[in-house]
Order: sequence, then structure tokens, then C-alpha cells
Amino acid sequence: MKRRYLVALGLAAAVIAVGMMPYSHVTSTSSFASGTALRPFAGAPASGQPAPVSLAIVRTSAKPVREAMIVSGGSWSRDVTVSMSGFVIRHGDKVLAFDLGLGSGIDAQYDAEMPMWARPTFGYARPVDPLAAQFVRAGQPLPEEVVLSHSHWDHGSGLEDFPQAQVWVSGAEMAFIRTPQSGAGRPWMSQVGRPDIRWQTLAFPDGPFLGFSASNDIFGDGSVVALPIPGHTPGSLALFIRTASGRRFLLVGDVLWNAGELRAGQGKAWPARALVDGDQAATARAVRQLMQLSRADPGLTIVPAHDGDLQARLGLFPRWID
Repeated sequence: MKRRYLVALGLAAAVIAVGMMPYSHVTSTSSFASGTALRPFAGAPASGQPAPVSLAIVRTSAKPVREAMIVSGGSWSRDVTVSMSGFVIRHGDKVLAFDLGLGSGIDAQYDAEMPMWARPTFGYARPVDPLAAQFVRAGQPLPEEVVLSHSHWDHGSGLEDFPQAQVWVSGAEMAFIRTPQSGAGRPWMSQVGRPDIRWQTLAFPDGPFLGFSASNDIFGDGSVVALPIPGHTPGSLALFIRTASGRRFLLVGDVLWNAGELRAGQGKAWPARALVDGDQAATARAVRQLMQLSRADPGLTIVPAHDGDLQARLGLFPRWID
């Protein structure tokens, strides 16, 4: 019990410190110019035939963390696995990544941009196995397009491993990246400030989907659909996937860290909410929306970006989920 209160006190101190100690600043060298395409693969000719869809969950790093540090009302005696994961979707011969986890340059990025006070809370397990390296070893083609759920350090670290790819974020997230930031929730310029990134802005020209007010049906067949879910960051995205076998998934980035938050209905543990959710009220609304969706549609698997236990049950790359 004493340890529990000491940990809570330390987390509270970290929350206060966010407003007192901004992250170290790395100056951007990128103009953040973005293209004008409507959606990924917009220039590719359509086959006219339904394409098989499969999903790979690519774990780049993982570590055990006390559940109470992650989930509101979680246990102090039980560990959950926090995974730094990327997700890859095959749609016929097209390959799309949704987040990248940790990349080959994470050690240098972390040393440059993560302040000492935050490292006990925001760390990662080494060695890291980057998504690009795993795909090369498996003889798999690298994703041609990358969609980021949001621009935080543990999602965009691998961008430098994909210099050939177009990188998609929502308009609100692009504005967030372009605006100088401080604090725990800012993008790292060592990742997103590189001048060679081929930015594209993802719009939502399609109608309501799964209760979301707008959508982007990436391939035009309802199998892979991007959805706006702001709160954790201003332009956070979710991605719906329907695989060849009919299984359905909703990748929700960091709106949730663990599926247990959905069962409890309270989201992240309160120190985590205070540290990382840019708009706590909007994030809480998103959590309630996801909770209602999971109850109304139990066949839909909601996958938080860092829930390593759920991801392991679903199957990790090199397995593909069809």
C-alpha cells in the first residue's frame, strides 16, 4: 500500500512538472509542405475487383507496466504489456502502414528530446526491432504509404526508415505539428521535422461511418476507412479494417492505451490523462463513443496502439490476420 501511494505521489509530481519543465527543443528543418492528393494510393489505377485485405501487428518494443499506471481503476499487483507497435495493411498488392512504432533512430531521438525527469515514466525496452527491419528480414515489401494516428514520439519514430513513403496526417494534426509546442504531448522535430518527409494531408470527404461524422474510405470499397477521433491530439485518427475473412478491427491509436480502459469506461489512469491527453474532455468523449460502439457491435475488435497483451492474442508479425 505504501508503495502504491509513493508511485501515485511521483506521478502527481510529474504532472505538475509538465507545466514547469518543457521538453528540450530541436529546431525544425522542414517546411511541412503537404501535397494535395485526396487519399493514399489516389493515383493508382483501380482494379475493379474486390481485393483481399490482411492486417499485420508489428511489435517494435514492449515492457511490463503495472496496470494501475495505465488503466483507471487498474490493479497495482498485476502487470500489463505496453507495446510500441505499428500496423500494416495489405489491400491486394498495395501496402499501407498505420503508425510505425519505434524506428532505427529512436535512441538518438530519445536522447535529444526526452528530458531526464520524464524518462522513468516515458521509456522503452531495448533492443528495438524496427518495423522496416522486420519486413526486410521477412522478405516483405515495405509500405508505400504511411498514415499516422498522431504525431507523438512512439508512433512517428520510424519515419526516417521510410524515405520513399508518403506520410499522411489529418489537417488538424498537420497544424499541430507546424505549431511550436512544449510539454509532454509535443511532436519531436527530430522525427517530424526532417526536410525529406513527403507529407500529405488526409481529408474526410466521405460520409458518416460507425457513428463517426465523417470518414475517408481509402480504397473506395469500405475495407479500410480512416476516421477522425480528436482529443489525445487535435488531429488523432482511427482506422477501420475489414479483412478477407470478414473480421473487423478498429485501430484507435492512443485514445486508449489498453482495452481494459474500455471495460472500465474511464479511460487512462488520471496521471496519464493529465500528462498525455491534449484535450482531456474531448478524449473522454471519444472513450465514451468507443465504449458505446463496443457494446453495440461486439464483433468489432477495438485495438489500442499500446495494448501488447491484446495484440499478442490476435497474433504478431510475421503472422498476417486475414
